[in-house]
Amino acid sequence: MVAKQRIRMANEKHSKNITQRGNVAKSNRNMTEDKGVGPWLLALFLFVVCGSGKFSTSCLFCIAIT
Repeated sequence: MVAKQRIRMANEKHSKNITQRGNVAKSNRNMTEDKGVGPWLLALFLFVVCGSGKFSTSCLFCIAIT
């Protein structure tokens, strides 16, 4: 008997979810204009890319000389 009452209470509690089906917001979070990448991360990325390019160019130059 207790299980039936608990199920009935749960059904009443969540019945609004069934009747409002399809009428939900796109997101629960506030949509704000975020920057994709911070300036420090962008600077680190550029440093790594430029450094690896410089290193690979110098290695190719050393191989071409020898």
